Formats: sequence, structure tokens, C-alpha cells
Amino acid sequence: MTEVEVFIMLTGYLLVFLSAVGFGLIPIFAMYSYQSGVTVTTLLFLRFAIAAFFFFAYAVFKLKKWTLTISRKQIIFMVLLGGGLYTVQSLFYFLSVQYITPSLASLLVYLYPIFVAVLSFFANKEPFSKSLFASIVVSLLGMVLILGMPNGTIQGKGVLLAIGSAIVYSLFIVFGNRVIQQIPSILTSAFVTLSAALSFFIWGISNGTLNFHFSSTGWPSILGMVLFSTILAMFTLFAGMNITGPVKASILSMIEPFITAIFSTLLFNEKIAVTQIIGGCIVLAGAISVVLMREKRDSTKELRME
Repeated sequence: MTEVEVFIMLTGYLLVFLSAVGFGLIPIFAMYSYQSGVTVTTLLFLRFAIAAFFFFAYAVFKLKKWTLTISRKQIIFMVLLGGGLYTVQSLFYFLSVQYITPSLASLLVYLYPIFVAVLSFFANKEPFSKSLFASIVVSLLGMVLILGMPNGTIQGKGVLLAIGSAIVYSLFIVFGNRVIQQIPSILTSAFVTLSAALSFFIWGISNGTLNFHFSSTGWPSILGMVLFSTILAMFTLFAGMNITGPVKASILSMIEPFITAIFSTLLFNEKIAVTQIIGGCIVLAGAISVVLMREKRDSTKELRME
């Protein structure tokens, strides 16, 4: 690889890392929101609706001819991506925690890099090397230490829902990568967030969980989630994934729980066990191994940034 290619690849890793930080802050913002009486459906609707407004505003002012660059088929695909896969993934996860502990649900959801690797092998013809598999195993072992071994009775329905969430999210990542190869990532983010907002709006209206009778103190955390954990996080994820590929991006994103643990300790004085610290180091080791890994490819993939 030339120095320019190395710089571009490192930029991709940095973008994915910034995305992981943003997504890792979601539980932090959510905790502050819930303390102000914001419901889950309301929070998710506002998160995606406000983000969609900013994404489309950016597209209008910066990409003046964006309507000519995408087809109706691509728009439908992006709507299904956000309103279907992204919404279903969230729904499965929140349903799973009604039957199993949150730590077990989170661990099962973080099986998604394995599904991403398998799907990418068949759909995108990406190599599934031994070093790549080893990185996944190392990261998962670190996840076990971070989240802790769950206690209590394990219900099969909850396990299936959590695994289903991981599978749906892997579909979102793999097929989302196909979309951003054809259109600017900002447009992908715009349509994904808009369709997700519409889905949560319909869901909230149908079951009565969408309401705006919450304290004004909830708005700072809502806007923080929109800016850092949605707009910046989604943009950097799509842009970084366009460079690194979905498999490496998904493995690097596994540092999200470690980011959450750090901010939870700093802001809420939560204690982190030694095993969790070790687990965090293992996750980072797995992520770093992806950066250092040099896979042999039959053909050189053209790297581009939107």
C-alpha cells in the first residue's frame, strides 16, 4: 500500500472509532432523558426525526443536485433499510430484555460481527481469513468480561429475540454498505433516519407510547443524542465503513460498551470491576488487530470518500 492509501485507511479507522464513541454515549444520554420522563418511543422518534431534518438540510445546501443522483429504487431501498431493518433491530432488542437480563441481551447482540462476516463472504465476496475470525473471538471474549456473566433463569424466547436483533443489524450493515457505494453517505443517513422516525411515530401512535409531556430538562440530553450519537455517529460510520469495509467496521465498533463503561464511571460514579477493565483491554486488542491486519486480496478495491 502506498502512503496515500495507508492514510486513507487510517482515516477510515478513525471515522469508525468516532462513530463507536458516539453510539457508546447513547445509554448515557438515554439515562438523563428517562429521568426527565421521556419514553423510549418518544426519545427514538425525536432522535431520528431531528437528525433527518439536519441531514436533508445539509443535502439541500451542499448537494444541490442530489435529487438527480439517486433513483426511485435506491430511495425505496434506503427506506426499507431504515424503516424496516433498523427499526426491527431496535424492537427485537428492547423486547428481548423483557425475558433475559440486559447483559446477556447485549452480549448476544454483539454476535453481529460474525453474521456480518458470513454475509459479506457470500454477498460481497469478502475473504474470511483465520486472523479475522481470531479477532472476532478475541473481541467476544472481552465482551463477556465487560458485561459480566449473566445470572438468573434464561428464557429461550429472549435469547432468540436478541440473536434476531444481531442478525437484522448485520443485514443493515452489509446492505447499507452496498448503498453508500453508489450514493453520498449523507443521503443514506438522511433517508435511514427519516424512515426510522416514521416507523417509530407509527409504532408510538398505535400503542400510545408516543407523548411529549416530559420535563424541559430532557431536551439537552435529547439534542446531545441527536448531535453526537446520531448525526455524527451515523455519518462517520457510513463514511468509515465505505473505506474499511463492513467486516472491519463492525469489529472496530465493538469498543462501544467500553466507551459506555468509561463515561458511566465518570458521570454516574459506577464502579468497574477488574474483570471489566481486562475485558475492555481485550476488546481494544481485538480492534487494534483489525487495524494491523493486512489481508491479501485478489483485486484492489478503489477507496473513495464522499
